[in-house]
Amino acid sequence: MREVPGAVRGGQLSALLLVGVLLVAANLRAALTGVGPLLPDIGRSTGLSGTWTGLLSTLPLLTFAATSPLVGRTTHRYGAPRTLGLSLAVLAAGLLLRSLPGTFFLFAGTVVVAAAIAYGNVLLPSVVKSTVPEDRISQVTGLYVTAMGFLAAVASGVSVPLADHLPGGWRAALGCWAVLAVLAYAVWAPQYRRTGPATPTHAGRQRLPWRSPLAWQVSLFMGLQSLGFYSTIAWLPSIVHDQGVGEAAAGWQLFLFQIVGLVSSSALPVLTRRWKDQRILAATASAIGALGFALLAVAPQLAVVSSVLIGLGGGACLVLALAFQGQRAADASQAAALASMAQSVGYLVAALGPLLLGALHDLTGGWALPLTVLVALTLTQAVVGAGAGRDLLLKTTSCSSAPVRIGD
Repeated sequence: MREVPGAVRGGQLSALLLVGVLLVAANLRAALTGVGPLLPDIGRSTGLSGTWTGLLSTLPLLTFAATSPLVGRTTHRYGAPRTLGLSLAVLAAGLLLRSLPGTFFLFAGTVVVAAAIAYGNVLLPSVVKSTVPEDRISQVTGLYVTAMGFLAAVASGVSVPLADHLPGGWRAALGCWAVLAVLAYAVWAPQYRRTGPATPTHAGRQRLPWRSPLAWQVSLFMGLQSLGFYSTIAWLPSIVHDQGVGEAAAGWQLFLFQIVGLVSSSALPVLTRRWKDQRILAATASAIGALGFALLAVAPQLAVVSSVLIGLGGGACLVLALAFQGQRAADASQAAALASMAQSVGYLVAALGPLLLGALHDLTGGWALPLTVLVALTLTQAVVGAGAGRDLLLKTTSCSSAPVRIGD
């Protein structure tokens, strides 16, 4: 039996379900993007070096990679809506744990928070697919992506002001997002209490396309664009702050980057919906991002322009990375297998970014070399994107995943 929350009846999308989906989405980035602007304060307070604060930004990505393969097994047992609700409760607990005094709780709480978000990242699209009327899926998906991006940007902008005004400083600023998680759980809980039995999944029968060059290009493009995003989230406020900009203003710089990225990611599907071959688009968007990082390295006083360029390129690349996981697959089962491979490889690649930039900054005492490395990686992303954007499909056989021309 298909699991359908009681909020969906007669092909109608209830307001409660829509609010629940948007609140869940609002929790999937804000708890992470609010950390970057606070890293200078966290480093001073705890004595952590750039390498260790880089690890703090890398831990969520490593946790994503380790946790994502477990989601299917848990969902098979408890059902997607119920598992999603439980992940919100775990997220709230992790946010409170992260805000407790002591470096141990800072890192342990970060792992718990990231594991809960990993479940939400994987499950929310599936829940929308199974609970929202077919003709409303695209609209609801667009709304929840917008909610996710907007709250992520807000979290970046308000983190330092919250730390300045809340008792407990940066720890309270990190912990306050538990309120949003609790609110999301309160709205989502009624949705799954009347849920039917979990739907068995057969996606696992499709072999992951490890031998396919096209699948590796899709996976590496996912990883490299994620590396650029999470490196920016982690270090842009510190880079700007080191140029004499106040911590609050540096946080709003990150807000600008994410708002521009949100506009870019929202506009791209409308502007390019008829484009089947996205090689030029993927390469161009990546090059725009590389230009932004290069400008930040040579002219940090033009950080506003850099943030706009990085946001434009990054927002477009995010949409492309997610789209490739479906467009390069021949059927739904293969899409699930390709997405699993792309996210596992992608998060491992992305995890290198914040840690590598922090270590290079400690080594050189500046940001020129870290940003130069980021430019080189983003240009590599352009080359990989030119391959991943080809108008090809993976073969549908379980033993081979070689690409074939669409329409063959």
